[in-house]
Amino acid sequence: MSAKKPPNKKPNKPLNKYIRFTTIAIQMGLIIYLGSLLGGWLDVKFDNHNKLYYKIITLISVAIAMFSVIYQVLKITNKDSDD
Repeated sequence: MSAKKPPNKKPNKPLNKYIRFTTIAIQMGLIIYLGSLLGGWLDVKFDNHNKLYYKIITLISVAIAMFSVIYQVLKITNKDSDD
């Protein structure tokens, strides 16, 4: 008996590039928004009137969001160049 190989099926078509970039933008906005909420909460919790936590954590969340966007865009472009 010989084992039959299943026919090569193409994987489902990946999301359109533009939809992926839209989700990246939404993700970036969400990271920054949540970081600013955390900073504001820390300012209230520790009674910081100059909003130092808000400023620092918002800047850190912007850096994290930018790193995430750059990483995902490079991943998408490398995947598309391999095809």
